[in-house]
Amino acid sequence: MTEQSLQRGISVHRIGAMILRYWYLLISSWPRLLELLYWPALQVITWGFLQLYIAENASFPHAGGTLIGAVILWDVLFRGQLGFSISFLEEMWAHNIGNLMMSPLKPIELLLSLMVMSLIRLAIGIIPMTLLALVLFHFNIYDLGLPLIAFFCNLIFTSWAVGIFVSGLVLRNGLEAQSIVWTLMFAMLPLASVYYPVSVLPARLQYVAWALPPTYVFEGMRALLTEHTFRIDLMLIALGINLVSLAACFGAFLALLRSAKKDGSLLSRGE
Repeated sequence: MTEQSLQRGISVHRIGAMILRYWYLLISSWPRLLELLYWPALQVITWGFLQLYIAENASFPHAGGTLIGAVILWDVLFRGQLGFSISFLEEMWAHNIGNLMMSPLKPIELLLSLMVMSLIRLAIGIIPMTLLALVLFHFNIYDLGLPLIAFFCNLIFTSWAVGIFVSGLVLRNGLEAQSIVWTLMFAMLPLASVYYPVSVLPARLQYVAWALPPTYVFEGMRALLTEHTFRIDLMLIALGINLVSLAACFGAFLALLRSAKKDGSLLSRGE
């Protein structure tokens, strides 16, 4: 393949350079690393003690397992999106996004590098979290086996879709819109039935819940833990919604980027 054809396509070298940039930025700051470890650890310890209380006082013997499993999978969803968005926000905070958009770096290459970085940041926080759950509360998320891969992939696809969309909003509207990076995913929390089945929701809200791919993951997790049944149908539906969402959010990001360029705001966007 010629150099010219490589320039027209996606460049692995440019993606790798962006990943290295974010990696060096991460490891050069111990507060950043501590934050990645601190919040997941706090989550699993707090909810783990709640699990013990439920296991001792509730007649539903599997309640604790479904609860702490939901906590870990929710953190995959939330930290995956946050890892994506924080790396993007660091470019905005440094007023570097305009420089990147004027470089040979393509939008898809920027997004791919952010996806890889979200996995790296997620691993730093989630792996110790799962080990804490195993050591302190004797819950091994890895006992879910191969279905865990389906759960993880669907959740990370959702997190990327949300991350791409909110990054586009911040790109277009500036840092005054950065709060949406945290709030949008939390708005999904009660509707995705993370800690309780969809049947708990009012009938009208159940239609909204089933439109969200994480709902299928958490329902699938509960079915696996309580009924020992892997609902592959739920995973396939979630995958289909995720693929449509990723395509739509990527299109929205490109449209918002074009709008920001037309507005001339890439170099001047601040709070």
